[in-house]
Amino acid sequence: MDLTEVARAVADRTGLSREESADITRSVLDGLAGQVSAGEARHLATDLPEPLAAEVSAQPRRRTEAHPVGIDDFIRQVGTRTGQPERDARAGTAAVLATLRDNLSNDDYRHLMAQLPAGYSGLAAALG
Repeated sequence: MDLTEVARAVADRTGLSREESADITRSVLDGLAGQVSAGEARHLATDLPEPLAAEVSAQPRRRTEAHPVGIDDFIRQVGTRTGQPERDARAGTAAVLATLRDNLSNDDYRHLMAQLPAGYSGLAAALG
């Protein structure tokens, strides 16, 4: 899985352009890395293609434990960072989460979701 494949998968699921999908992908991954424990963020980075892995790894960490944000607040943050309306930010976030689910091992995806509120896995599950 490389950045082009991730952006293509998100674009296919949302109807957004590849550029918009790449922006949302970066924003979601950066936001996820900021919520999970430092160890989980490092682990996530090992599963991501460059340059996404470097971006996730480079994010400064103040906490060792998870610090989750509710899904609705997270989607608003993604929309603000990308300039996308909430509807597109929600669809993009769901598509990124579903792409992670489809490309990470079951254990890796389950560990990531375990550090986030239930709304995250529910959003990804809505895409099948």
